[in-house]
Amino acid sequence: MNHPHRRNFLATTGIAAASMLTLPGSSPAAEFTLPPLPYPADALEPHIDAKTMEIHHDKHHKTYVDNLNKAVAGTPMAGKPIEDILKNAESIPEDKRAAIVNNGGGHYNHTMFWQIMAKPGSSKISEDLLKAWGSDGDSLKKAVKDAALARFGSGWSWVVWVPKEKKISVASTANQDCPLMFGWFPILGLDVWEHAYYLKYQNKRADYIDAWWNVVNWDAVQSRLKIGMKM
Repeated sequence: MNHPHRRNFLATTGIAAASMLTLPGSSPAAEFTLPPLPYPADALEPHIDAKTMEIHHDKHHKTYVDNLNKAVAGTPMAGKPIEDILKNAESIPEDKRAAIVNNGGGHYNHTMFWQIMAKPGSSKISEDLLKAWGSDGDSLKKAVKDAALARFGSGWSWVVWVPKEKKISVASTANQDCPLMFGWFPILGLDVWEHAYYLKYQNKRADYIDAWWNVVNWDAVQSRLKIGMKM
């Protein structure tokens, strides 16, 4: 497999180590399943509309799950947690690798995405995260936005923990590539595929990004940071 480039890897500072979470719908004992949204589809309005959430979750995420189950069937990846599969992407049989990486990343990334959003104004950025970042919240948001706007086509902008460098960083990945594939642990992820925002924002990706900060579940982000700091 052509190893994806670590694109738009931006400057940082940080602390602690991190590890994988077993996400809902990723049981190693059964087929992968679509986890329910942790809130009603209209809970993020007016910033993200209910119709977008319904299509994004019920159609796009479900397709990733269905295709992932088909792709892993009959391979050594069958029955393994999605985290293990993505951390060892280069060991996936070559004829199945693209399908498993694309759909497995789509499943993991979206499951996390639902969890790190919540009703507008329900939480605020933690001091722990700001300390790990080494600056204020505005500079972190700017770094994430810059990475998201620099991502040509579809992809994600991330705040990740980089174990080898013992710090958090902002990074961008293409398509459904997952930070786990590069040895990074995702703390926060912003989906900048057009299906995440086009119904409401059309081609105005910057407007979507600015609005998205209103629905970030900082408590969930903090929980992921804490897990990382203990590993």
